[in-house]
Amino acid sequence: MKDFMSVGQIGKTHGIKGEVKVFSLTDSLERFKTIKDVYIDGEIRKVEGCKLQTDKVILKIVGIDSIEQAETYRNKYLMIKREDAIKLSEGSYYVADIIGCSVFEEGGEELGKVFDVLNTPGNDVYWVKGKKEVLIPVLKDIIVSIDIDEHKIVIKPVKEWQE
Repeated sequence: MKDFMSVGQIGKTHGIKGEVKVFSLTDSLERFKTIKDVYIDGEIRKVEGCKLQTDKVILKIVGIDSIEQAETYRNKYLMIKREDAIKLSEGSYYVADIIGCSVFEEGGEELGKVFDVLNTPGNDVYWVKGKKEVLIPVLKDIIVSIDIDEHKIVIKPVKEWQE
């Protein structure tokens, strides 16, 4: 498991006092209200203020005090320590932990590794790249087991559910 997790990406500046717009990489913008420290390029920075917009967060980060300074942080990722991440309920996983897992069919055939997790209205979909690419709906009828520590996901044979 990774020691740090991305929670957002800095976009444009906001105002003249060094605030930045952040595109959230989490399920909830509300999460940003509780973040006290972030890491940018491996350096810890204190969060001084947080405002929520419909689809973005405006953050004031200590040490970024002008538009010019804020502009130098554009497109950088905000990271937090894993231990500061929200604890997930049983059977829920962080996308960062799923990406890179090897996917096997019951019976042992390896399909490849999870390249990305696509978020769709009905359910997530694992995009697996191996000998060929496969899109696997994340449904209880298809996913047999997920072992994050072993980086292994087992699914029902593709032929059973793809037809």
